[in-house]
Amino acid sequence: MSFPRSVKAVVFDMDGLLVDTEQVVFAAMQHAASGIGGELPFATFQRMVGLTHAKSDLILVEHFGDGFDLETFSATVSSYFRAEQAAGIALKAGVAEILAQLDAMGLPRAIATSSSQFAVEQSLGPHGLLHRFDAFITRDVQELGKPHPEPFLKAAAAIGVDPADCLALEDSHNGVRAAAAAGMMTVMVPDMLDPTEEMETLTVRIAADLHEVTALLAAQKR
Repeated sequence: MSFPRSVKAVVFDMDGLLVDTEQVVFAAMQHAASGIGGELPFATFQRMVGLTHAKSDLILVEHFGDGFDLETFSATVSSYFRAEQAAGIALKAGVAEILAQLDAMGLPRAIATSSSQFAVEQSLGPHGLLHRFDAFITRDVQELGKPHPEPFLKAAAAIGVDPADCLALEDSHNGVRAAAAAGMMTVMVPDMLDPTEEMETLTVRIAADLHEVTALLAAQKR
């Protein structure tokens, strides 16, 4: 398999693709839910993956119903997550290798994420990866989050590459929808969400991991 066009840049999601944060967030939400005598089913969490915080909050309010204290719940989630973050959140498999491949090919790269700039710095900084990216399109600079294409369009503009010539790497359904709507060649690398028939139609590849994507890029180089 080869990409439909020559890849001139790569735009990455972050959570669940570069760092294993989605697992930690789910554990944090389960912890917070147990603290109020409730439960957060995995299926409910899956609905939130790839969404903005505001949209995720609406799902939480819908799930827990009347009397739900979103502010306290969110504070508990944040406290748990920060403790895990301080201990160190692991990189996903293949991150070092794909960045090395992009270096060898001289390709620019950006991150388009629903997380904040602070979260990006806290997640990637300890791994020494911040300088390996040319632009960060975080929620701080987005008016419309995923599944709207704005994050990916802004990422392409920031690195000066036509969206059609960008490879977008995503793990979430909403991220894939956003990247495809931006006109990018999109590859899904599943994490918490399994690929669906819709994802098959929106992507050029469903990859097992970033190692597989690296191999495809290396084949293009040859």
